[in-house]
Amino acid sequence: MQVKGCCPLDCQDSCAWVASVADGQVTRVEGAKDHPVTRGVLCAKVKDYEGRLTAPGRLLQPLQRTGPKGSGQFAEISWDKALDEIASRFRAIISEHGAEALMPYSYLGSQGVVQRLALNRVFHALGASRQTGAICAMSAAALMGEGHPIGVDPEETPEASLIILWGQNVLTTCHHQWHFIEAARKRGARLIAIDPCQTRTTKQCDLHLAPRPGSDSVLAAAIGRHLLTSGRADLELAELWVSDLAAYRLRVAPWTFEKAAEATGLTAEEIEGLAEEFASARTALIRGGIAPQQARNGEAFVRGLSALAILGGHWRRPGGGLSILSMPQLPEAQADRADLAPGNARAFDIARLGEILETASPPVKGLMVWSANPAATQIDGPRVRRGLAREDLFTVVIDHFLTDTARLADIVLPATTQFEHVDVQGAWGHHYVMANLPAIAPAGAARSSGAIMRGLAEKLGLDHPAFRESDEEIAASALPEGWSWAELAEAGWRKSPTPRPAIAPRTERLRISDGPIEAPDAVEQGLLQLLTPKSHYFLNSTFANMPRHKKSQGAPAVTLNAADAARLRLTEGQTVTLSSGSGALDAVLRLSDGVRPGIACFEGKWWEEAGPRHQMNSLTPSLWSPAGQPAYNEVYVRIAPVNPG
Repeated sequence: MQVKGCCPLDCQDSCAWVASVADGQVTRVEGAKDHPVTRGVLCAKVKDYEGRLTAPGRLLQPLQRTGPKGSGQFAEISWDKALDEIASRFRAIISEHGAEALMPYSYLGSQGVVQRLALNRVFHALGASRQTGAICAMSAAALMGEGHPIGVDPEETPEASLIILWGQNVLTTCHHQWHFIEAARKRGARLIAIDPCQTRTTKQCDLHLAPRPGSDSVLAAAIGRHLLTSGRADLELAELWVSDLAAYRLRVAPWTFEKAAEATGLTAEEIEGLAEEFASARTALIRGGIAPQQARNGEAFVRGLSALAILGGHWRRPGGGLSILSMPQLPEAQADRADLAPGNARAFDIARLGEILETASPPVKGLMVWSANPAATQIDGPRVRRGLAREDLFTVVIDHFLTDTARLADIVLPATTQFEHVDVQGAWGHHYVMANLPAIAPAGAARSSGAIMRGLAEKLGLDHPAFRESDEEIAASALPEGWSWAELAEAGWRKSPTPRPAIAPRTERLRISDGPIEAPDAVEQGLLQLLTPKSHYFLNSTFANMPRHKKSQGAPAVTLNAADAARLRLTEGQTVTLSSGSGALDAVLRLSDGVRPGIACFEGKWWEEAGPRHQMNSLTPSLWSPAGQPAYNEVYVRIAPVNPG
C-alpha cells in the first residue's frame, strides 16, 4: 500500500512524499514523482525518515519527572494521569498567579497546521499569554508586513537571466529549487553566489563573492547607487511604489565602490562588476537567504535587497524580483482559533524565551513546548536553560525523543510522527498546499497535537465545539475558501498561487530607506566571528540524535582559514575550545581556504548527548534586530587548544 503525505520540516521545499506500507509498517518513503517541486527526490535529511519511527529513544509513553530537573530521570505514566496532572497544575497556576502565568511555546518542528496550532486553542480559551515572533526570517517577515513583495514563484525561475544567491546554500537547505535554477542556466542565465564561506552551492555558480559578514547592506547600497548614478534605475516603478526615493539617494550616496570595498572586504573591481551585471540584466532574481538576516541589521539587509529589486525594475517580468518567503495562500489562523480568548492577554516574543523566563512580571509559572527544542536552538542557550531549570516552573514538553528541552520538563508527552497523523501545510519556498495522510497507526501511546488538545480540554472542562473537532476538521478549517479537504487528500497537493505584485500605484508606498546604512564594527583583535551555517544532515536540532545523520555529519567541527590557524598556532585535527562572553564549546579543527579569514564556521545544532560542550547556542549573546530577529551571527570567539602546551 502507498500513502500520500509530505515532509513536515522547516524547509522551503515542503516535499510531497509517498510512504510504502506493509504489515502495518512503513518500509520506505520516496519523493512524489509528479509533484512539480519534489520531482521524486528527497534530501539527505529525510530520505530514510521511516527510521524515525523505531529509532533508539523514541518516546512511546507519557513520562513524569522523578529526579532533579535535567537529570533525565523519568517514570512512565498513563495518559489519564498525565493529563490530570497537567490540568491540575494549570488550574493551580491560574488560581494563584492568573492565566497569563501560562505560556505556550511552539515553532516549526512541524510545519503542519494541526501539529503547530491545535494546542493553541486550549491556551487561548484559558486566557494564557500569547506567543508572537519567530526564531528566523523575522526581518523578512517585518518587511513583508510593511507590504514589500519578497516572494517569487520558483516555477518562474527559468525566466531569469541573472540569479543572485545572496546568503543561501541552495544545495544544502532547499536543493529542489536547484532544478529551476539549472533550467534558467540552460537558457543562458548567469549564477552569482554571495556568501562569506564556500559551500556546495557556491562551487556550482559562475561567480562567488565572499564579503565580510554583516556588510551585505553596504554591498546592496553600492549596487543601488550604481543604478541611480548610471541612469538605469527604474524611476517609473519607484514612483509607483516608493515613498522615500530621495532619502534612499542620500543614504546610498557615500557608498562608492571604493568605500564599499573597505567595508565588505571585496575589491572595488568585484563590486563594480557585480553592480554592472545587475544593472545590465534583463530579468534578475535575487534569492535572499535566512543567514544574512540573523544580525542586528537584518531588516536593513532585506530592505536593501527589496530596493534593488524595485529600482532594477525586475518586478515587471516573470522570474524577476526578490524571493525570500514564497508561500501559498493558506488561512492558518482559522485553525488557531484566537477568537476563543476571553480578552487581550499579554504577548511574549518566543525569540526572547531566556529573558521571559528570567524577568517576566508576573512570572511565567507554566510552560508547554511542542514542535520545538529551545534548549538547543534558542539564542543565549545558558540563559534559556537556567530558565527551564527553575524548580517553580511547571513544564510540559511534547516530542518524539527526550530532547535537551524535554530533559528539563516535568511531564513529557509522546508525539506522533508525520506517518501517524493527519495534517495540512503550506510552504515558504513554493505555492503548493499539501495534505498529509496517516500511513500507520500511532506507535505505542503517541498522540497528535489535535488528540492532546481534545484530551486536555476535556480535563480542563472546556466545552466549546472547537475542542471536539477532529484532526481532519482542524485541517479543513485552514483551507482556502471553496477548497475541499477530501479532494485535497485525494490529490495530495494543490497550488494556491500568490499573484505577482501589480505594476500600479500602491495605496501604501514602500520605504526603501530606514536609517543610515552602516559598515559592521571592527572585530576586536584576537577574536573571530562565528558563523553557524546549516548542516547538510540536520535541520536545526532535528536529527542530531539519529545515528545515520550523526555519522554522516561527523564530529562537531569548526572550520578556519589556514592563515588564522597559523596565527593561532593551531593544526588540523586538534580539539579546540571556542569561548565567548556567554560560554564555551569544544570542536575538532578543520582548515579550508573556502572560509574567509577572520571567520570560524561551526555547523549543526548538537544536543547535549553529543557532549555538554558542543552546543552552539552556549556562545550566542542576547542580541536582536529591531523586528526581533535573533542575531546569531554576532558572536565573536577566541579559539585555543583544549590542552595547550
